[in-house]
Amino acid sequence: MPSVSMTVNGKQVSGTVEPRTLLVQFIRENLHLTGTHVGCDTSQCGACVVHVDGASVKSCAMLAIEADGSTVTTIEGLAGNEDVLHPMQEAFRDNHGLQCGFCTPGMVMSAIDLVNNNPSPSEHEIRDWLEGNICRCTGYHNIVKSIAAGAAAMKGQKAAAE
Repeated sequence: MPSVSMTVNGKQVSGTVEPRTLLVQFIRENLHLTGTHVGCDTSQCGACVVHVDGASVKSCAMLAIEADGSTVTTIEGLAGNEDVLHPMQEAFRDNHGLQCGFCTPGMVMSAIDLVNNNPSPSEHEIRDWLEGNICRCTGYHNIVKSIAAGAAAMKGQKAAAE
């Protein structure tokens, strides 16, 4: 069986996998990081979104061996400190951008990628970006509001660091 090696949430990891092992399976089953959810197994819902080399990827549509040598960030690796949330996570909490929470990790990961590529997205751009993320609980209003607030917080965080 092939082996894979990658950096996940800042830590070097490796393991042997069957060639057909999906990245989401490797993350959940081998690394026991269960914040990345499996919702549909057909790359339709977005619950499994992670960042691979800085870009959002549906991990149910990527083989683990395709991520060999990559840097992967999951929802667990966003804040870097267990006591502090990432600004986008805070925005989802503060603006009621979640209900059951199943889609939330994928929404947050997608939202961060959007803001990294477009620091001041309009409501239309946010809704368009989220087209591949499905929430079965909400009408998306508070999710969009959360992402706009998260974008503002991330911009403020970046300005403070400069």
